[in-house]
Amino acid sequence: MLIGAVDVGSARARAGLFTLDGRLIARASRGFATIAGPDRQAMHDFAEIWRAVAEALAEARRQAGASPAQVGALAFDATCSLAVEAPGFAPDVIAWHDHRAVAEAGELSRIPHEIVARAGGSVSPEMQTPKLMWLKRHRPEVWAVLAGVRDLCDQLAFRATGIEARSLCATAAKWPWLPDRGGWQADLLEQAGIADFPRPGPVLPPGARIGPLSLQGAAELGLEPQTLVAAGLIDAFAGALGAAPDMPALIAGTSNCVMATGLAPRPALWGPYPGAILPGESVSEGGQSATGALLERVRGLYPQPVSHDAILARIAADPEPEPGLHVLPDIKGSRTPFADPLMRGAIHGLTLERSAQALDALYWRAAVGIALGTRQVIAHMGLAPAALAMAGGQARSALLRQLYADATGAEIHWQPEDAVLRGTAIAAAAPLMGGIRAARARFARPVEITRPDPQARARRERDWRIFLRMQQQRAEIAAMSVA
Repeated sequence: MLIGAVDVGSARARAGLFTLDGRLIARASRGFATIAGPDRQAMHDFAEIWRAVAEALAEARRQAGASPAQVGALAFDATCSLAVEAPGFAPDVIAWHDHRAVAEAGELSRIPHEIVARAGGSVSPEMQTPKLMWLKRHRPEVWAVLAGVRDLCDQLAFRATGIEARSLCATAAKWPWLPDRGGWQADLLEQAGIADFPRPGPVLPPGARIGPLSLQGAAELGLEPQTLVAAGLIDAFAGALGAAPDMPALIAGTSNCVMATGLAPRPALWGPYPGAILPGESVSEGGQSATGALLERVRGLYPQPVSHDAILARIAADPEPEPGLHVLPDIKGSRTPFADPLMRGAIHGLTLERSAQALDALYWRAAVGIALGTRQVIAHMGLAPAALAMAGGQARSALLRQLYADATGAEIHWQPEDAVLRGTAIAAAAPLMGGIRAARARFARPVEITRPDPQARARRERDWRIFLRMQQQRAEIAAMSVA
């Protein structure tokens, strides 16, 4: 028997197949589009995402030489995007980084409620409640015929099984639902004017059994109807589950998330969310909204197409290009520590040079700014970890792992096999292995450790002082702009 895991990120669907002892034997991916709209809107087409999922699964099976019947269990993780089932609403997935609901998020933030407290006192437009408010206000004709509205990981599971169920991970972290306060927060829903949206089905902890694939789901995914589907997670939470346990986790992909347990509510920190990953544990999250996205933006400036790997390989040969260049990376606002979705980045020392060398320098200094931002997130969370478990696309680069070690002063622990897919595979295997903790123990793998370099640490301390000074100057300029 094999365990299937599907990870739907910001631009690609990835599928992995694991053996029952936790070995990743095949992995494949397929891309899908982001559709930009006015007023900071970003959308996806669910049908395109679903095709990408099916094609990635088929390619992973081909790589493994596995028949459909060999895939015994499956789970999905995804970004916290909002899938909307309603006639006339297309594209039908509002991307996690869509910021159309800034005004609604501001209104919610002024309501004295536990949901707001666990959003760090400032609800993000990336969460689902303000997006629902926007939908009802601005598209009442869609709201009137709303057949379903789900987090993307739940929409994937629903399409696969036809069974209504919601992941506790997504519901606790992004919806007006508190597992330790009776579930759906009816008072907040009434105040927000969205108490009438459809929400059938139970809320299930990660790794709980949903049910088998439907006949339609099995046919579309190229699997057998007896394949069991388990409740999944938001992608960053899946990465924390799959990374090395018992330490804070840094999930560094399109955005950066630092996940830790045992923290109390505090400003600009999301959580704690009881049971969002493991039963009996509450997880909190601090993060940056656009990190890998910033590196991708810089990559797009090159006159000739070039891969991230090629850029990083050149930088590794000249590790400190343009030390006079400095970047504040908040190109899509700040989650932690400023909780300001309208905050913007800044660059000091930019020239008109368009050579590969100059663009490599901009790429590297953007990466340095991102790593320093992660240091700031960790400090704001009240953490001083000796080690961070790292996962996500950025973790695949040895150079970036070293940069994060040098910027934060923590050892970086990394599993060479994909931690996000591994976390989702752990959820898929949980019903077959006596629970999610038992599955995590079965799937554990050795890690590679990157330790801070003393000389590089000194350079990063200089960068840190400049980083803080640039933030101070940015705040002064912002105040002057509205005076």
